[in-house]
Amino acid sequence: MSENQVDVVVVGGGGAGLAAAVSAAEQGASVLLFEAERELGGSTQLSAGMLTAAGTSVQAGLGVEDSAGKFFQHYQDLNQWLLKPGLVRAFCEHAGPSVEWLLGLGVEIPAKVSHDAHTPGLTRAGVEDVWRGHVPKDQGYGLVQVLDRARRRLGAEAVLNTRVERLLVDDGRVTGVVADGIDVRAGAVVVTTGGFAQDPALRARYYPDAEAAGEDLFVVAAPGSRGDHFGFGEQVGASVAGEGWGLLLPTAYFQRLHHWQSGFPPLSRVLVNSHGRRFMDEDASYAVSSGIITAQDGPVWTVFDERARAGLPAGYAHWDAAHVLAEADAGRTLRADTLEELAGKMGVPAAALRATVDRWNTQLPAGGDDPEFLRHRTLAAKGVTGPPEPIGQPPFHAARTLPAELVCTHAGLEIDAGAAVLDERGDRVPGLFAAGEAGAGVLGPRYVGGGNAVANAITMGRIAGRAASGTGRAASETASGTAGAALETGRAASGTASGT
Repeated sequence: MSENQVDVVVVGGGGAGLAAAVSAAEQGASVLLFEAERELGGSTQLSAGMLTAAGTSVQAGLGVEDSAGKFFQHYQDLNQWLLKPGLVRAFCEHAGPSVEWLLGLGVEIPAKVSHDAHTPGLTRAGVEDVWRGHVPKDQGYGLVQVLDRARRRLGAEAVLNTRVERLLVDDGRVTGVVADGIDVRAGAVVVTTGGFAQDPALRARYYPDAEAAGEDLFVVAAPGSRGDHFGFGEQVGASVAGEGWGLLLPTAYFQRLHHWQSGFPPLSRVLVNSHGRRFMDEDASYAVSSGIITAQDGPVWTVFDERARAGLPAGYAHWDAAHVLAEADAGRTLRADTLEELAGKMGVPAAALRATVDRWNTQLPAGGDDPEFLRHRTLAAKGVTGPPEPIGQPPFHAARTLPAELVCTHAGLEIDAGAAVLDERGDRVPGLFAAGEAGAGVLGPRYVGGGNAVANAITMGRIAGRAASGTGRAASETASGTAGAALETGRAASGTASGT
């Protein structure tokens, strides 16, 4: 084997790439990982690190009975069965074992209840009836560190600050990559370059819903999310799946950072539509909340009072008492001394807004239930024990709210249950695998809940790495055998010539 040939090349060093590299190396493959940025981690490192999975030891430790079959049913139902059942079934069956694999590598996920995405343990990840959100210690950063230690221990080499230019393709088979102008031969290539959230042209083409947010749009995906997988796919006629799908989180217009930096809206608030009516549970999972907001026929507003504004905790960039006050002083967040005046500024029926707030005040703040939207159940799952304050202290505020935080994109190279890339006929592209956002088909029109993307990255990355290892080692052995045979033939010919 030449110094420029390995069994497996992995393109992209986020969660999927690291999982693929470690998994391939565990199988005995020689692995070379390329990362375009100056450090490993990608979007996984920027995330909470939560993984959604079923049938794990963490769940069992809390007495939670779950299975891959139940997970699969929920996953498909939420996505209206628009995803390939075989691929999704494979993901659901391997997500639990992938969590166990991470635990074995040193990731810490204690068997205790967590009420949010940042406290290690098991939490409610979406709208499932069984809790499946596995929150690791030290968030996504900790997850990446554990995977990277495993990579180094297994001898999988990483080359940073190097963007792969293109694939090497011989007779329809992917045989390596070109990086920094150098051909690197490989028995198999795994594409794990992330999504395309950072590329405006690709967003407009493959996820136009993000562009609908206009100037309010902000991206929290890693800088390397530039859609390199599409270029690789074009080289081999790969099929693209997942067009029009992605994850936009609901935010106030003034947010520009992920919520753990921007902060959280006040507990005492109602979301109202253009009719002045409340239309959803304000704390519903983003698995469904963005879709509910988008379904309204006009602008949506978060309405709260002065007590709620003044009570916002300090230290956050946007949902901070002083920042909201500044937005109101500038006229961007609406403010009025009465609900009727606020309704006029919002352009909603005053009587409806008054009725909405009065009705809400007599329910949750009074210590009762929320009979229409069941928010009391969501608050209980979040660990909120006391009732929220009523909305009644003027001045009243309204902040325009919409899905505008772009977390991940779902369009990419179509893959099968073995993470092999498919061409436009549905056949496997020999030697090419993909995972994470670059490998499409697991993340669908509805994000299943917190941890969906990270679980997809780790699970399908692990599947891709193991499959690529088998393919890559076989191809490398064939290449070595061919080279050896050629060498022996050359030696024989040389000996014959000498004898002659």
